[in-house]
Amino acid sequence: MDWGAIFNNAAVELISPTTAAYALAALGLAVHFGYTGLLNFGQAGFMALGAYGYAISILTFGFPVWGAFLVGVGASVLFALILGIPTLRLRADYLAIVTIAAAEIVRLLFTTNTFASVTGSANGLSGYKNEFAALNPLADGSYGSGPFENNAYDTWLRIVAWSIVIIAALLVWQIMRSPWGRVIKGIREDEDAVRALGKNVYAYKMQSLILGGVFGTIAGMIFALPRAVVPSNYQTTLTFFIYAILLLGGAATVLGPIIGSMIFWVLLSFFSGFMARAVEAGWLPFMTSIQAGQLRFVLVGVAIMLIVIFRPQGIFGNKKELAFVR
Repeated sequence: MDWGAIFNNAAVELISPTTAAYALAALGLAVHFGYTGLLNFGQAGFMALGAYGYAISILTFGFPVWGAFLVGVGASVLFALILGIPTLRLRADYLAIVTIAAAEIVRLLFTTNTFASVTGSANGLSGYKNEFAALNPLADGSYGSGPFENNAYDTWLRIVAWSIVIIAALLVWQIMRSPWGRVIKGIREDEDAVRALGKNVYAYKMQSLILGGVFGTIAGMIFALPRAVVPSNYQTTLTFFIYAILLLGGAATVLGPIIGSMIFWVLLSFFSGFMARAVEAGWLPFMTSIQAGQLRFVLVGVAIMLIVIFRPQGIFGNKKELAFVR
């Protein structure tokens, strides 16, 4: 058993672009669910719009990076309006039903052969990274050391991804301490009381849905830059993973989604490496490598369950914030 390789591979996930993307998406859900009480089960849809909006803008229309970024953000705002206008005046569970269905519709639209010339259908899209790589100020070579050593492009991507996460976290921290944030948290606790004070609850909910959705869209762009954009990456399970990360770190917190994402991906990588090498070493003769790969999700789930049992408010959460989760 090569424990060094297992731990090194797990350590890499601490600052990987994928971890940053999940952290940013979970931060968006913190705005939705943690602070406002909105049950958005369609964060995968926002991420898909960000990834495809960015990729299609560059490959089909030849937009620069900043133009592709704006297209993705614009698509997420439009998506949030389409979801929010008919549902935010109703009970929270209506939004949950609509968002989970809408996210799946978005994914299937990108999968259909009707738009294959633009979306790539089930094969997805690739070849859109050159424009982002051209912005890299780092010279060719290796940066970092040990498991954190990367080439110039990967280092540049990590710098940009985590800078965006830090900026988003500071933004959320600041606005939740503002009068707007206090209204948002009041809506989470008792929206009728907030409405009685003369606040437009519907408008505040819409603003929260748009803000968290934009975070998810930018996360989708980050998620797409190290890999191809494939519709199968944006299934409903993606949203469930993000919710697991959010609850692990603490729903109504700023640091919770970031640390939760790190823990989630480190655990997933560790158990993936451990199970694969355990099968190779003959420790699990009753199991195939494919079965072992699926078992990692079970082990990660058990680890998260234990944390939730002994720390139900999340790592950074406050027990006083649990009222809205029950």
